[in-house]
Amino acid sequence: MDSNFNRQFATDMNSDSKKNFALIGAAGYIAPKHMKAIKETGNRLVAAMDKHDSVGIIDSYFPNASFFSEVERFDRHLEKLHRSNDPESVDFVSICSPNYLHDAHCRLALRLGAHAICEKPLVINPWNIDQLKDVENTFGKKVYSILQLRLHPAVQALREKAKTSDEKAKVCLTYITRRGKWYQYSWKGDLEKSGGVTMNIGVHFFDFLIWVYGPVQSVQIHVQESKRASGILHLERANVKWFLSVDASDLPQSVVDAGGYAYRSIETDGQELDLSAGFTDLHTRVYDDILSGGGYGIEDAKPAIDLIYQIRNSVPVAPRSDAHPKVLSN
Repeated sequence: MDSNFNRQFATDMNSDSKKNFALIGAAGYIAPKHMKAIKETGNRLVAAMDKHDSVGIIDSYFPNASFFSEVERFDRHLEKLHRSNDPESVDFVSICSPNYLHDAHCRLALRLGAHAICEKPLVINPWNIDQLKDVENTFGKKVYSILQLRLHPAVQALREKAKTSDEKAKVCLTYITRRGKWYQYSWKGDLEKSGGVTMNIGVHFFDFLIWVYGPVQSVQIHVQESKRASGILHLERANVKWFLSVDASDLPQSVVDAGGYAYRSIETDGQELDLSAGFTDLHTRVYDDILSGGGYGIEDAKPAIDLIYQIRNSVPVAPRSDAHPKVLSN
């Protein structure tokens, strides 16, 4: 970033006034966490957009926010506010739209004079990263990525421990979350629009692993299917066996018997990493971090995007004895 960008950015962040937010993807699953974060950080949602109009959740946070079901009218409204220096001109656009639209909506935000706060993944394909960096430089605004696990105290402690260890950690990651038949018929089930199961449910875990244990050294894939994937990841400070699935048949029987629909386990050197405490308010922490001049940007998001692209384009090999237990048991 050049000096003009840095000066403008400092001006944006040092103002004591409430910030105005717009939100794209207001009807989605993750949008309420962003509305809550905007509210809890003392700011305002002035406009929201979603092609679906089942957005009554807005009433719980910002009932006076303008709403649009067409992105063109949303764009026109924000452009008018921006050009007229209206008091409701937006400072940030929060992006909760489908994965394949994220970079387009980031560009929309920056063109309207706002910073973008984008849900993961920032992009599906690595080459779109450079385009976003060019747009940042053109408009002097920044794209932030929601990398909330980096702000979890247990993850931060694990990172500090990993830095001082003389041996590579042995990590076993298991994440299984049930998805119904709708999943395959939605954009999430379309590889070109979602990036596949590793992107849909794995991107924040892969980001966390790289952030804690260092750069990727090699990748080996054992399972590559529409509903599940598994492999071994060799990082600078850890060897990771991982298994991701949206198939209910992969859930442990104990979870099913208890009426549950998801199972998450992260073991490091035989010890379970407990992420349950402090997990629910992480989006608010991300917003606090950004508004105080921190936050994670494009370059921070890139390593996990590169890794998942490599995984998605790898040919599976026969698992060996060091594969994930779920693979060996099938």
